[in-house]
Order: sequence, then C-alpha cells, then structure tokens
Amino acid sequence: MAKALISDELWSLIAVHLPVHPPSPKGGRPRIGDRATLTGILFVLRTGIPWEYLPRELGCGSGMTCWPRLHEWTQAGVWQSIHEAILCRLREYDQIAWDRACIDAASMPSPRGGEHTGRNPTDRGKLGCKHHILVDQRGLPLVARISGAQVHDSRLLIPIVEAIPAVKGLSGRARKRSGKLHADRAYASRAHRAWLRRRGIAARIARYGIESRERLGRWRWVVERTLGWLHRFRRLRIRYERRADIHQAFLLLACSLICWRYVDRYC
Repeated sequence: MAKALISDELWSLIAVHLPVHPPSPKGGRPRIGDRATLTGILFVLRTGIPWEYLPRELGCGSGMTCWPRLHEWTQAGVWQSIHEAILCRLREYDQIAWDRACIDAASMPSPRGGEHTGRNPTDRGKLGCKHHILVDQRGLPLVARISGAQVHDSRLLIPIVEAIPAVKGLSGRARKRSGKLHADRAYASRAHRAWLRRRGIAARIARYGIESRERLGRWRWVVERTLGWLHRFRRLRIRYERRADIHQAFLLLACSLICWRYVDRYC
C-alpha cells in the first residue's frame, strides 16, 4: 500500500525535507517510520475518512499516530518546502508555463467551524471555507490559500500573487512572476490593475461590457480544472479540521501531488 501511495522517487524527494529524529538513548518503543506515517496521512487525504478509522492493515499505525506527525511537519513548514521542491524540479525541465497565470476560488462546507471559516452567503449562511489558488498556463498549482467563505475573492489577489514562490531552474535567476494574470469579474478593480501593472504583470481581468467572456474565458478553464482535481481529494470536499493550519497542510499536500503527476509525465 505504501508503494501505491508514495513512489520511491517521490519519497526520496520528500524525505530530505522531514525533521530528523535520532533514536532516544533511553530506549522505549521505536518510532513508526516517516514513510509509513505519510502513507496514513495520504490515505486520509484521498479517502476523507476520520483519523480514528484509519485501517491498521496499512501498516502506518493508528490515526492518533499519524495526526501528531502531520501537526509536527506542519509546524516545521514541511509541506511548503515539498511543494517548492517539486516546482523546482518542473522548472529544471522547463515545465512551468510562466506566460500566463490564472486565479480563482471555490467554497466548501465547514460544518465544525474553526479558524478561517465564515457564513457562506451563497449557501444560506452555512459555515464554509474557501480554497484560493493560482495556477500557471497549464494548470499547475503555484499558490494555495484558505479563507472564510464570507471573504470576497478579490481580497486575496494581492496576497496570493505576492506568495508565488521564487522557483529556481538549472540556470539563471529564480522566477516568481507571470507575464499575464487572468481572473474573472470578481477580481475586477482599478486598484488591482494598477498594482499588477506596477509589477510588470498584464491584468487580463474580465469587466462588464468591455471584454467578452469568450475571449478571456478560454484561458481561465485551467484553474477551474485544477480546483476540480483538488476536490477529488475527499478530505478537501468538506472541511472537518477546526485548525486552519492543518487544513492548509492538506491543501498544500494535494497541490504537491498534482504537481508530481506532471513530473511523472514530463520530466
């Protein structure tokens, strides 16, 4: 099962970013291996099952073993490091299309509430959460963030563009800026256009009565497809985590797995 969820090549990339824990001189029960524990975390991400129902047959211990490891790695910044490492691998093979980027968001229910949740105005005021992502021209997720469902999409445009990681290649300077940014009408404002222009990014944001949906929408479908890919991970369809950092960890891990598919196919 571990090999099915984590290939040897992917594990070799992940392992170098995990904190090292030497055996305790006092002895005691040995720590369950990191690869086995990550298998349990991935199983929860893919299936959406509660931690307490994690099958022991996986060989990854119980959910009460995997959750603390997820928390430890989240505090250590492991998931962002892994995501950036995979993006660097893709850029080494010139597989990141920097000409255009697309930004969008999608809401999901958050019945338990918690950090970064809010009343969803499009779902009868039920508690919800939003996933905000920015992708390259081919749909590679470059940035992913969460917010409450009541937060307007446009409020995250500047923070998300600023959060694009500096991706190093085999040569030249690290890159973190696209040539154009595509977005729907929710992001339309003069302030955003001016901010993007000052940074050398052409704003391709839809506006009422000015540019047709057909002309600009032909580039935005990739971000909608990527949101669909993310929500195939069942743990991301409904947010059960009250802690924002844990849900953000699941979101980043899913983005990393999507990026790794491109590595498998093109690198």
